[in-house]
Amino acid sequence: MTTVPLPLMDPRQVPVVQVDAHMPAVSAASLRPDALRQRFLTPPTWQPELVAEKKFMERAPMHAAVLITVVMRQEPTVILTQRTVHLSTHAGQIAFPGGKLDETDADAAAAAQREAYEEVGLESQWIEVLGQLPLYTTGSAFVVTPVVALVQPGFTLHANVHEVSDVFEVPLNFLMNPANHRHHQVHWQGVERYWLSMPYQDGVQERFIWGATAGMLRNFYRFLVA
Repeated sequence: MTTVPLPLMDPRQVPVVQVDAHMPAVSAASLRPDALRQRFLTPPTWQPELVAEKKFMERAPMHAAVLITVVMRQEPTVILTQRTVHLSTHAGQIAFPGGKLDETDADAAAAAQREAYEEVGLESQWIEVLGQLPLYTTGSAFVVTPVVALVQPGFTLHANVHEVSDVFEVPLNFLMNPANHRHHQVHWQGVERYWLSMPYQDGVQERFIWGATAGMLRNFYRFLVA
């Protein structure tokens, strides 16, 4: 899930004010399944960097959950989706599988797994939930619980064409390297707004990861590097 796009503004065109090439990448060893399991079993003392965006929509908060899936390939990857352009919120943006919590969901982890199945057909038999990252509040008033999980390879994905136009994987080591984290700044609605992007070149196509998705990945980075 990502924030609603700002009206009449292409986030790709907003100036980059900083790239974090000076910061250390998470080591390859720390991205292996056993290391990730241990990190959640005995978490370090740490603080998330990004927890709330400046509001650009007035409405009651809505609770949601997303699934940050670490696919246990030889080089771990993360499953992301491209949302369809006709959706009322988050249209066309890159997101984690996820959505609003239902009354029937036992908890955020259950909601994230249900949404992952509904959106991309990822069945729970392939999923091992590790834990959660701190809440992230979007500018559109979604209060999001990021649920981190390992995913065993062998699954078959089937995108829900009403919500997802594409589903793809990005190497985890790319996302956990701050040299790929870009800071953007724009003046809008009388205030300065900031966000991160992590553009990934997927063959000939650029996957422009930004907003809340990039923010939650940045917190995941902070958690792993602490």
